[in-house]
Amino acid sequence: MSTVLERPRVAVAPSGVAGAEEILTADALEFLTELHERFEARRQSLLAARAERQRKFDGGDLPDFAQATADIRSGEWRVGEIPADLLDRRVEITGPTNAKMVINALNSGARVFMADFEDATAPTWDELLQGQLNLRARWQGRLGFTDPGTGKDYRLGDTPAVLKVRPRGWHLDERHLTVDGVAISGGLFDFGLYFWHNARAALAAGSGPYFYLPKLESRFEAELWSEVFAIAEAKLRLPRGTIKATVLIETLPAAFEMDEILFALKENIVGLNCGRWDYIFSAIKRLGNRPDRLTPDRSAMTMDKAFLAAYSLRLIDTCHRRGAFAMGGMSAFIPVKGDEAANQAAMDKVRQDKLREVGNGHDGTWVAHPALVPVAMDAFAQMSGPNQLDRRPERVPGRDEMLQMHTGPRTEAGARENIRVGVQYMAAWLSGRGAVPLYNLMEDAATAEICRTQLWQWLRFKAPLDDGRTFDRGLFEQLFDEELAAIPDQPNLSEAAGLFRNMVLDERCEEFLTLPAYPLLP
Repeated sequence: MSTVLERPRVAVAPSGVAGAEEILTADALEFLTELHERFEARRQSLLAARAERQRKFDGGDLPDFAQATADIRSGEWRVGEIPADLLDRRVEITGPTNAKMVINALNSGARVFMADFEDATAPTWDELLQGQLNLRARWQGRLGFTDPGTGKDYRLGDTPAVLKVRPRGWHLDERHLTVDGVAISGGLFDFGLYFWHNARAALAAGSGPYFYLPKLESRFEAELWSEVFAIAEAKLRLPRGTIKATVLIETLPAAFEMDEILFALKENIVGLNCGRWDYIFSAIKRLGNRPDRLTPDRSAMTMDKAFLAAYSLRLIDTCHRRGAFAMGGMSAFIPVKGDEAANQAAMDKVRQDKLREVGNGHDGTWVAHPALVPVAMDAFAQMSGPNQLDRRPERVPGRDEMLQMHTGPRTEAGARENIRVGVQYMAAWLSGRGAVPLYNLMEDAATAEICRTQLWQWLRFKAPLDDGRTFDRGLFEQLFDEELAAIPDQPNLSEAAGLFRNMVLDERCEEFLTLPAYPLLP
């Protein structure tokens, strides 16, 4: 049992995790404090800039390519050298940081495992510390897990996947560690602890400190990460550019600054990723106050059409021009147990999605379940080599295509699904689980965000449904009550339902569902 760790100005909450003191060491806390003191004011300024940009969008502005950075987009430059163990990333698996998931993912046959402290993790204090301990154990060669229910042992195989870590986004705090009473950045906490304890061990093993950066909205936010990396590398006396990162392009503003983000991080960056689910969420949130941007059902917004197809092709062209990887997005399908026909249909959808990605020119893709690794591997076997860095799209979409809205049905069934998924996901999140299998899909915070922002948008503009009815408050309340009554009782269901309902009914679109939900976590 660890105890409260305190020193002047710094306070750390107690934890019930055995071995937490191995992570919350004095030197690690000093490093985190330095990062906080150097960068907290900048972080808050950048978050304020997001709010100001939103006010402009609400006033009628649309995203565009900045004239001030035209020289970066037209210039001839490339990112830094890519390490050997990152040259083949054809299939990457993602998931939370519990020991069983980490072992299974590293053993899955995927080239890369992204250990996710963000969308797939509910950031309870004990979960975060245990996750850090699990990742440290991986590099110390002592990672193992025995299932208490079955007695089955899980151990790391001989050829584990390359490990990358996704810290939380700039918008999230870590309230369990404060400096002068101020919570530090959740992203700096996740990054800093993993880097401090594992960078040298990873390098000694022939790999390195590799990261995925989420939710960036501008080149300035990328510049902040670049400065964080520079300080971190200097602190451990590592050469500049030792840290390697992939940035998720999962916000609408960032899609119009892909060159600039690569340029800002060019010493450290190795690629960009199409974070499709968060991108849909961002497109609704950022332009959702416009009635001409009404979305169809979530299932109708697919990567082969409208703004999603355009941003995928532009990402490929941008990355390959700069010598960086263009990673495809997540397939949320998971195996369907007990129904072979439904399972085969799900696998076929995954296969077609991955064939589209490899055909467009992506260098790799994401899956959420080990059973999908062979399917994705088979699709990406079409590449002639370990990647497609030398391939460019025949045509690069421009601004109008990047903003082209998806069309399709807007249905009662779609609204009901949003309610079911959103409420149950939030209940699981409040119970400490960030990745939740629901209705044969792996749902995480990003997909739950689509559920609640889409309902918020439909309600705000009394969207017409395809059956002729209007999605007004009365219909929402009726569907909400009916769906809630049909959901099996589970921990935190009433709290989740209340929070979800309030966010849908709010006049203002809440930036992230995790912000009002975070104080409710244990």
